[in-house]
Amino acid sequence: MATQSENRVSREQVQTALSRVMLQKLRADTYPSFTQMDLLERSIPPSLHGEYVSILLEKVADDRWPSISLLRRIERFAERV
Repeated sequence: MATQSENRVSREQVQTALSRVMLQKLRADTYPSFTQMDLLERSIPPSLHGEYVSILLEKVADDRWPSISLLRRIERFAERV
């Protein structure tokens, strides 16, 4: 049987797991939720920053007329990291 300490999950583990799920959703959505991106940006660990930016840049590159809001989001995120 596992002890209570073995069942504990660190804050970083939860943030990483949640961020990975949200990144998958972001990648799959043609028009991702800005609310979900806001939540993701508040909790995403530094190790996933590159993947997040890559997904956003793919969205911009794949869109003939990229969203100005999305372009500004990328710019703001880049300034914070």
